[in-house]
Amino acid sequence: MRLRGRKGIRESLEEQTDLVILDPRSYKGEWSKLFGNDHPIHVEFGMGKGQFISQMSFKYPDINFIGVDMYDELIRRAGDKARAVWEPAGHETPPNLKLALANIDYAEEVFAPGELERIYLNFSDPWPKSKHARRRLTHPRFLDKYRGLLSDLGEIHLKTDSRSLFEFSLNAFADFGLQMKNISLDLHADGIINEDHIMTEYETKFVGRGVNIHRCEAIVGAEALKQYQATRLDKYRL
Repeated sequence: MRLRGRKGIRESLEEQTDLVILDPRSYKGEWSKLFGNDHPIHVEFGMGKGQFISQMSFKYPDINFIGVDMYDELIRRAGDKARAVWEPAGHETPPNLKLALANIDYAEEVFAPGELERIYLNFSDPWPKSKHARRRLTHPRFLDKYRGLLSDLGEIHLKTDSRSLFEFSLNAFADFGLQMKNISLDLHADGIINEDHIMTEYETKFVGRGVNIHRCEAIVGAEALKQYQATRLDKYRL
């Protein structure tokens, strides 16, 4: 992806220390201190223009959110969107959101083991050519990173319009021994989605075109798995 940013964009980002983190490595293991609380931390890797992470932060004020992207221009756009979302509530700066400029390849240099509770992968680049499989964000080399970063309650939530990426991801999760739940091949079919569902920019566009959205959740943490298994036993107990 090539983005043409505004002139002086880096200077503008450097002035937004209340929201934008340009050196996220310096906060490894210290994100809770930065937020000033011990609330769970949810991260979106590849946040794009920030619609999803901004609205999630507003909807769930007791969760800390971090949007990660590697492009200055997307950080800028996400920052504008986040401030616009929170402004009607009287907040110039979202109190539970940070936007981090980082390459996901080096996620383990940004976050400490067990520091995250949830990872969102929304409409990631499918890298359709087999020779590029290692670049897919659900490739085992990334799953290994995520497993180290997620806590005992850790989960990965995936949404994509790409059937090939979804099939690849399901197989990767299975090969990694992860329990999957809430699998959907057509998320918006038959009124499954309600008004509380938060969509990304891509999702909004694709749904308008009638494109199927695929979604699933993968359980990573041992405690999360234990809780899930307990609820399933209760559900099917005669």
